[in-house]
Amino acid sequence: MTFQPDQHELQQVIQLLRHAHSMDREVQRTVQVQLVQLNEHQQFCCYLVFILSEMKGQIDSTSRSLAGLLLKNNIRAKWNKYPQDVKFFVRTTCLKSIGDAEPLIRATVGIIVTTIVMEENMCDWPDLLDTLATVLMQPDELMQEGALGALQKVFEDSADRYECEFLRPIMPKLLIFYEHHNAKMRALAMNSVNCILMVNNDPIDFAIDEFLTALFARHNDNDEEVQKQLCRSLTLLLDTHIEKMMPHLPNVIEYIIKKTQDHNESIALEACEFWLSIAENNEICRTMVLPHLDKLIPVLLGSMRYSETDPALKANEEDSSVPDREEDIKPRFHKSKQHGLGGIMDSDDEDEDDDDDDGGGDWNIRRCAAASLDVLASIFGKDLLDKLFPLLKDTLMNDNWLVKESGILALGAIAEGCMDGVVPHLGELIPFMLAMMFDKKPLVRSITCWTLSRYSSHIVSDENFRQNFFKDVLANLLRCSLDSNKKVQEAACSAFATLEEEAGEQLIPFLGEILEQLVKAFQCYQAKNLLILYDAIGTLANSVGEALSHPHYVQMLMPPLMEKWERLNDEDKELFPLLECISAIVSAMGQSFIPYIQPVFTRCCNLIEKCVQQNQQHLMSPETVEAPETDFIIVALDLLSGLAESLPDHMPPLVTNSKLIELMLFCSMDVTTDVRQSCFALLGDLTKACPERVLIQSSNFIFFLAQNLDPTKISVCNNAIWALGELSLKMGPAMKQFVGPITEPLIAVINTQQNMQRTLLENTAITIGRLGQFCGEELAPHISRFIRPCCYSLRNIKDNTEKESAFIGLCNMINMNPVGVLNDFIFWCDAIASWTTPTENLRALFAGILQSFKLQVGDYNWNAFIAQLPPPLRERLTAFYEI
Repeated sequence: MTFQPDQHELQQVIQLLRHAHSMDREVQRTVQVQLVQLNEHQQFCCYLVFILSEMKGQIDSTSRSLAGLLLKNNIRAKWNKYPQDVKFFVRTTCLKSIGDAEPLIRATVGIIVTTIVMEENMCDWPDLLDTLATVLMQPDELMQEGALGALQKVFEDSADRYECEFLRPIMPKLLIFYEHHNAKMRALAMNSVNCILMVNNDPIDFAIDEFLTALFARHNDNDEEVQKQLCRSLTLLLDTHIEKMMPHLPNVIEYIIKKTQDHNESIALEACEFWLSIAENNEICRTMVLPHLDKLIPVLLGSMRYSETDPALKANEEDSSVPDREEDIKPRFHKSKQHGLGGIMDSDDEDEDDDDDDGGGDWNIRRCAAASLDVLASIFGKDLLDKLFPLLKDTLMNDNWLVKESGILALGAIAEGCMDGVVPHLGELIPFMLAMMFDKKPLVRSITCWTLSRYSSHIVSDENFRQNFFKDVLANLLRCSLDSNKKVQEAACSAFATLEEEAGEQLIPFLGEILEQLVKAFQCYQAKNLLILYDAIGTLANSVGEALSHPHYVQMLMPPLMEKWERLNDEDKELFPLLECISAIVSAMGQSFIPYIQPVFTRCCNLIEKCVQQNQQHLMSPETVEAPETDFIIVALDLLSGLAESLPDHMPPLVTNSKLIELMLFCSMDVTTDVRQSCFALLGDLTKACPERVLIQSSNFIFFLAQNLDPTKISVCNNAIWALGELSLKMGPAMKQFVGPITEPLIAVINTQQNMQRTLLENTAITIGRLGQFCGEELAPHISRFIRPCCYSLRNIKDNTEKESAFIGLCNMINMNPVGVLNDFIFWCDAIASWTTPTENLRALFAGILQSFKLQVGDYNWNAFIAQLPPPLRERLTAFYEI
């Protein structure tokens, strides 16, 4: 494409760029309107790139750079709509300025190049890396720097999208610049390689020795950015080429120790990341780091002090009345409900508590050093504690509060790894920490709350510590939760939630005192800490259970909660944690929650309906209507599920007079798995609480459940299978017409034993068994395909009605097709023996099957079979069934 700008239009664009620098608001407003209009014209991008690259010396560099930045924004919004000839013109023309004399222009070109790469496929600009590599080899240093800057930006944003064959040829050229006389060039080259190493180590494999040589040659480099990139490289190599690093690790560790205490915090932070990385390999870490612990521990301890520039030191000490900014509040993610035997389980078994040292803030050297000490304590235990403790004593007693605070942080950081070694000293340390909760510095009070929480398990479990300290720790945490400083409130409330989890029912004697303080917090907490307060109240409900249902406690807690409930609008994000909190309270209060069931039920239905309607509008007009916040649906479904489980007798009239069942049909089709997961949990609970309402739509629900029997999506599959089991009990023989399409998927799930969640397999075995009660004729011919894995799963379940319903169905199918069980009969016997106290009916069914098999195979074969059984199994069957 040959672009010849219209001179009149070109001058208009230039004038617009100059006006963009004006401080006059009216001029700025006019510029914005004109930019919106011009962005709709495809040729506008051609004018912008022409001004950037072809008008050097004709207009000021600031306007040229602005043209480039406007071009970048235009590319992000319109690139896929550009004709190919326009794209080609923009690509080739922007590269003409890659060696511009102005650093601002060179940087702008790099930004444009990486933006184009992000907006298209790699094959659309296949020669980009070759072109930039060619520029690198030119003698003009400005050209080299421009090319390096562009490569660094491209690799930072898109290295993971390039195949190795594109990256390998450029590696030797980048390594050449590790020796360049210009420090900026060295740093850019190192940064480029690091960006690739972070996502793909293959491109460097063929040149690893040359890379290490070039890298280690920089150990005395004085440039700070080069030092930072060197530290990053050494950390990345631990993950990608540890075998090549091993001979050099002693020297590398000495270098990293030195750089961890660098005066430049960005270098120190990059170096400190090394300890977290090497700790991921316990054996290598123990072998290689142990000889250096004497030097490393004081460095980490010193790095845990607040730096002079830390924003926390400048914060208002009494800020509890200052409203939070929206950006201060971390996003929350609701975990959908998952049904398992005997109750509800989290959909994700991983602990989400990240044990933040001070409840928030950016990642910095202080936090990284604390995290490093934490993981190293878990590896070295006593070896680390012996070297740390003498330093820690001096630190804790230091007159400088910043030093003392870092010591308290260190004490918390080693709690998990060095608990056994610290316990003998807790008799002195806990009174010290209780006193520090009264310190005049909020940061000392807040870190003390966190550190105490790290030792809460021992304070609760050890009889001596519980008698001497539990009450004081609880009282001080509650007092600090009402501190005049928001950071202390946050740390204390979070620490109290941790203590709740450890203490459980031991909190019951203190419930009145606890609720009195938590209710006061409603009056003084700002938005961020209210989220933590809701979590603490929910954790309290889970910990003390039905003790919370006492009328006095209900009267203390529910009015302020319901006041918040009524005040928040349906779009308020604070509603998420409040709904989660109320879900926990419903389970704990049970019948005492009846006065509140109607408004809570109605609000949840309204939330779901609004989201369903918004989702339908979004599907029809995705460009004009935003998708709804799925968390609103999920948390409302989960709360309704809690109501159905805790107050089943009160659900039928509420469900009858609402649109809930119809709304659940929409939720069953939602594209979000978490929505379907929560919907199926509610479906199962409503099937038990008000089956007559659910069964009206049984055919539709079963159709949707059958679409979700994919074991790779464990949680939604689990809830779908559990709901099918509940439906089968209520539908009885009517289930026959639906069993065909779900038989094969259920058999596939029960036979997917490897790496499968135990709860899913147990629910599947129970559902298959229940279906066998009423659909035995349909399932019995397949029994040889599922009897063994069903027995595996059912034998591990404690005696309960769910297990009983499954065994009744299995007995029915065995009687219909005894031959199908013959090869796996020993597993059936083992499953029978897992019962401690089977009901009379079940015992008779088991005895009948055993006697039937005995008659079928004859005495000789039966005695041979019995003789091969493990003695405990043989004795148990003989005692129960006289085999």
